Amino acid sequence: MQRLLLPARRIIPRMDPVTAVGLASVSAMLLFYWLEPRSAAYSLAFGLACWSAALYGWLADVWPFSVVEAIWGAVAVRRYFARR
Repeated sequence: MQRLLLPARRIIPRMDPVTAVGLASVSAMLLFYWLEPRSAAYSLAFGLACWSAALYGWLADVWPFSVVEAIWGAVAVRRYFARR
């Protein structure tokens, strides 16, 4: 007796809004960190992305990550004003 083989169902996890903010923030951080040597504007964008990641850490209730990212953001914005 042969069994009928059905294709396996793909389970795609859904992303909640907090995780989406975190993914977008960290992706932007990586992009702007890579571009930072090209222009001072990328330093500012990196700082804003860090603060966005700090917001994610606060929303996800991961306060140590939030504190570190807020500090990184402040350092990047300070670096922007020093390079201008």
